[in-house]
Amino acid sequence: MRFLIPLAAALALAACAPAPKQAEHVLTYASPYPPSHPFSRADKEWMAGVEKASHGRIAFRPYWSGALLSNDMSMEEIRHGIADIGLITPIYAKGGAHLLRVQSGFYGGVRDISEQIAVYDCLASRFPGFGKELHGLHVLAVQGGNFPGVLTINRPIRHLEDFRGLRLRAQSDAVDVLKELGADPVNMPMSEVYSALAKGVIDGVVAPADTIKSLHFSEVAKHFTTIRFSRGAYPARAISDKAWGRLPADLQKLLAGSRKDWEAALNRELLKAEADGIAFGKTDGVDFAPLPPQEQTRFDALYNKDALGQAERLRSVGIDGLPVFRAAQHLITSGTAAQCDIGAQSAPSGEQP
Repeated sequence: MRFLIPLAAALALAACAPAPKQAEHVLTYASPYPPSHPFSRADKEWMAGVEKASHGRIAFRPYWSGALLSNDMSMEEIRHGIADIGLITPIYAKGGAHLLRVQSGFYGGVRDISEQIAVYDCLASRFPGFGKELHGLHVLAVQGGNFPGVLTINRPIRHLEDFRGLRLRAQSDAVDVLKELGADPVNMPMSEVYSALAKGVIDGVVAPADTIKSLHFSEVAKHFTTIRFSRGAYPARAISDKAWGRLPADLQKLLAGSRKDWEAALNRELLKAEADGIAFGKTDGVDFAPLPPQEQTRFDALYNKDALGQAERLRSVGIDGLPVFRAAQHLITSGTAAQCDIGAQSAPSGEQP
């Protein structure tokens, strides 16, 4: 019942918004980010491209800044029709996305955003557990990301021992390794981090450099350590089964075929945002420093050891995560993700989390 009340309110809000004219199919799009955010700029580029390619048969009615979607319930909200298409965040989901959330930590040693997405596609094709957690949704784009560093308020991190005692916002795949280093990690939506930093609720955030500018973090924290947290890709834009089913086959094909365009737009915006964040931070008093190479090597070993442990712990929810971890690491160490024959992949017997 508590979910149905906000659902009804959101549907009423959507019904009140003016629809674009002269379009056969008007699709609502929702994001928790403001329209100026790099993610949103890529989203707007994709929408404009689809509208043009459809010759005006498709139009979009966007809702930004969390007007319709939340971070931790976005998958359920899209499934239930709060918006037709939206930005989904399985890495923040409170339930029902265990494999999608944990697998993002299996990418130790991954080299760039393109490889992140290629590895994800191979894994999703090979292991049916990915599709099970995405029931009711059609994925329209997979998102990688810039590698996070650590932005802190009062003191920089120069050695792994400097993590001790720090309360840090971190993505779920980094929580346990930070605990091992003596930090106190918390997993909160990125939209809540600025306030938490400003109030001193947390001492810092594990985040890529683009957030220095895009989320105004340089206003509240001044030390950025370029420790490399290897991160993975995850499904990040999706349309509900119901909205998908309302579209004729040729428009379904158009949306499916536009995936690479959306991902390319996201990649461009992410890389540009990272460069802009670093440049902006340097003019706004942020101190940038790398973690010494020997400390990075120590951290990488801890990170992969922890990822293996997380894969093993998935058994507690009935998922065999070890084959997924091993497959991800093989794809990365062999450099073969880009050659993965997605259409021909299938999970061998006994490897179906």
